[in-house]
This record gives sequence, structure tokens and C-alpha cells, in this order.
Amino acid sequence: MGTFALRRVGRGLLTVWFAVTVTFLLLRLLPGDPTLAIQSPNMTADQRAALLEQYGLDQPLAVQYLAYLGQLAQGNLGISFTQSVPVTEVLMERLPWTLLLASGALVLTVLLGIPLGVLAASRAGGAFDRLVQMVGVTAQSLFVPSVGVFLLYTLGLQLGWFPIGGAYDRGVYGMAWYGNVLHHAVLPILSLMLIQLGAYVLTMRSTLIDALGEDYCTLARANGLPYRRVLWKHALRNALLPATTLIGLQLGTLVGGAVLTETVFAYPGIGRGIYEAVTQLDFPVLQGSFLLLAVTVVVANMLTDLVYGVLDPRVKTA
Repeated sequence: MGTFALRRVGRGLLTVWFAVTVTFLLLRLLPGDPTLAIQSPNMTADQRAALLEQYGLDQPLAVQYLAYLGQLAQGNLGISFTQSVPVTEVLMERLPWTLLLASGALVLTVLLGIPLGVLAASRAGGAFDRLVQMVGVTAQSLFVPSVGVFLLYTLGLQLGWFPIGGAYDRGVYGMAWYGNVLHHAVLPILSLMLIQLGAYVLTMRSTLIDALGEDYCTLARANGLPYRRVLWKHALRNALLPATTLIGLQLGTLVGGAVLTETVFAYPGIGRGIYEAVTQLDFPVLQGSFLLLAVTVVVANMLTDLVYGVLDPRVKTA
């Protein structure tokens, strides 16, 4: 188990380094001048040169890259060009909001996806199964902003059931504030959940049907075990293996979806911060945001691999 975990950690670190390098280089290819965000029209040439030197923007690209890696090694993500505060503060202010959306969407996806997949598999070929497949395929083809705008227009603007933007209302305090935050989070969470649910249900359904066709399930039924016990106790455990992997993979979808969803709902999370930083060419904030998202996805996938190894010991010796 130790060697298995070390291999996963090594791959994870390599992936993070690759993501950091690609992000650094791609940002330098963006059109526009990032110095416009940090300089004043009234600056003299000497003041502008001193400002560029302060942020290291006067150095060759290779020197900037090595300096950036050195700062990362010390836990320093730099200073925001536009806000003039450490990037760590900017990210920590926005991270809880993104975690609320991502965790809420993930929990709802699992809580709804497993029962729906099990019910569809247990009624394979029936009307409910066909309905689940149709809805699942449709959900997989949905575009995140389209879902967000639809929910915003129908449930927010037309019906007035939910707020149409922001994370909370001003002037709300105490316990009422927490309820207000959850009220604002409903539509963004639903948007993220709907784009993931289809893939999870269809994966759960197909793997469970395969598991029910295995010899050990057939033998269990031949020995007189009730179908529901074979389904939930024997087949479901093996069917959960691909579903567990899918949870880790779907975090990437959550990350990408969060950027678009938070932009649609003007939600103050990491995704909204990335959108604002792109428009302002705030390199340090963009680099810190992508690093945080990359580390989150890599760690989640590493944990998924470790859990998979516990559920299926054959993985550790493969």
C-alpha cells in the first residue's frame, strides 16, 4: 500500500508542476498589457520602470518562470496587480464560496445518482430505465451557462423563488444569514449538479447491470438469496468501483463548471475571480487560482485512487 500511495503522490506532483508551467506560459500569450492594471496615467517613465521591476515584469520570461517557481517553493503566490494584496488573501476570501457550491453539487449528485442508477438497473429494459437513459443522455449534453440562465430566468426572475445573483443579502445577520446564504446557493448548486447527474446515473446503471450478470450474483440467486439483497449487498459494492472513480474525474467538470456558473450568478467564488482576473490580466491571481484548482483536482484523484485500491486490492498489484 505504501508503494502504491507513493507512486500516486509522485504522479500528482508531476501533474501539478505541468499545470503550473502551462498556466504560466499561456498567461504570457494573452493579448494585452498587464502593466496597464498596475500603472497610473500620471506615472513618469522612472516610476513605471520601478513598478515593473517590483513585480519582476522587466525580466526575461525564463527568469520570471524560475523566480515564480522559487516563490511557490516558499509558499508565496505573489501580490495581486489590481488589488495590491497577497494572492493568498484573495483566494482564501473566495474559496469558501466555491467549496460550498462544489461540495453541495457533489453530495446531491451522489445521493441522487446512486438510487436512480440502482432503480434503473433493477428495471433494465422497462419504462423507468428508458426514461432514465433519455434524461441522462440529455443532461450530459447540457451547457453549463445555458442551464444557469434557464434556472435564473424561470425560478429566479419569473417565479421569484430564489435570488438572481450574489451570495447573500446585505443587512442579514445571525442565524438568518446562514439561511440566506443557502437560499442564494440553491440555483448555482442545481446548475452544477444537473450537468453531472446524467453521467453518474448512466455509469451506475451500466456497471450494476454488468455486476448482476456476474457468476457470483447468479450463484447467490441460485442459493435462494432475495433479489434485493443480491442487488444492494453483493452487486452494488462492485458497481461502486467505477462510480468512485467517476467522482474524482467529475471534479474537473465541477472546476470548469464553477467558473461559468459563478459568472452567470455573480457568485463571489474562485470561478468569478478567474473571470475578473482575466479581464484585468491579473497574472498573480490567475496563476494562484489555477494552481489551487489543479491541486484540488489532483488531490481528489489521488484520494479516489487510494479508495479504489482499498475497495479492489488488485489495483495495488497491477
